[in-house]
Amino acid sequence: MSQKSDDKEKLEGDHSGRRDFLKFGFLAAGLTVVGGGLQKVFSDNKDSAKVESGNKVKVLTTDGKLVEVDSSHLKAHECCGASPTDSREGIPGKKYVMVIDLSRCKNALKCQKACQKHHLLPEQDKWLKVFKMQDSPEASPYWMPKPCLHCDKPPCVKVCPVDATFKRSDGLVLIDNERCIGCRFCMAACPYSTRTFNWEEPQQPANILEMSYSPETSVPRKKGTVEKCDFCPDMLKQGNLPHCVSACPNGVYYFGDANEDTVCNGDETVRFKQLLRDKAGYRYMEGLGTEPSVYYLPAANRLFPFEDAEEVKEK
Repeated sequence: MSQKSDDKEKLEGDHSGRRDFLKFGFLAAGLTVVGGGLQKVFSDNKDSAKVESGNKVKVLTTDGKLVEVDSSHLKAHECCGASPTDSREGIPGKKYVMVIDLSRCKNALKCQKACQKHHLLPEQDKWLKVFKMQDSPEASPYWMPKPCLHCDKPPCVKVCPVDATFKRSDGLVLIDNERCIGCRFCMAACPYSTRTFNWEEPQQPANILEMSYSPETSVPRKKGTVEKCDFCPDMLKQGNLPHCVSACPNGVYYFGDANEDTVCNGDETVRFKQLLRDKAGYRYMEGLGTEPSVYYLPAANRLFPFEDAEEVKEK
C-alpha cells in the first residue's frame, strides 16, 4: 500500500473519531449554560426534591433558548473557560489555522448566526462578516467571510497600552476585557477592521452576569471594551471545532492545527499544506506582513451561482 493511501486511511479514521466525539460532546452538554468561570446546570433527581425558593432565574441553554427555572434547581458546575491569567497560556503544541474556501460560500450566514448566538452578541455587533466581493467589473462577484485573522505578527497587540490584547503560543489573539480601558488603539491598528466596541451596556441574562469573566468565553461582556472573533478557545479545549465551522452547511471553513498539518470542515479532514498547494491558497492583504493564520481558497469552480443577499434571504 502506498504512503498516500496510508495517509488517506489515517485521515478518514481520525475524522470518524472526531465526528463521534463531537456528537457525544453535544449530547452530554445539552443542558449546560453558556458562560465563563462557573456554569449552572439543572440538578439531578435527588436535588430536585428541594423546596422551591420562589426565586426565578433565567438561564441560557446551549441551543440558544432562554428558560426560566427556580433557583433551587440549579447547581454550580466548573466551566472550561480559564481565568484571565490562565487564558494567556495557549494549548501546548498547537498552532491553529483556518482555511476559508470562497468557492463554497453562498452567503447562508449560518456561521454568523452561530457566532452571534454563542457569544451573546446583538444584531449590530458582528464578529464575523460576509462581504460581496468583485475583483473587476468583468469578473463575477463572490462572497467573502472575514473573521479576525489571528495574525502571527498582530499590530493590535503592539499598540495596546495595558496588555489587554495578547497573542498565545497556539496562535490565538485574545482580549482581556478586565484590562481593556476602551482606548481603541487596537481598532485603529487593525488593518482588517475586525474589531467591535461596546458603546452600550450589553444585554445579558442574569445568570451570565453572575459568571466569572474569562477571555476564553468572552462573557460576561462589558461596556466600554473592545471585542472580536476569538476562534472559540473554550470549544478547542474540548476538542471541538469553532461554532462558525460546525454551523456552516457547505463546508466553507476548514479549521485545524498547522503542526499536525490537518484541517477539518466538519465533513472531511484534509492535509493543510496540500489543500493550500492544490487550490492556490493565499492570505488576505499578504503584503502587510502581519502573517495571518487565516487562509483563503479562490472562488473558482464554485458550488453555487452567485445570488444577491436579498435573494438569498427570501429563500
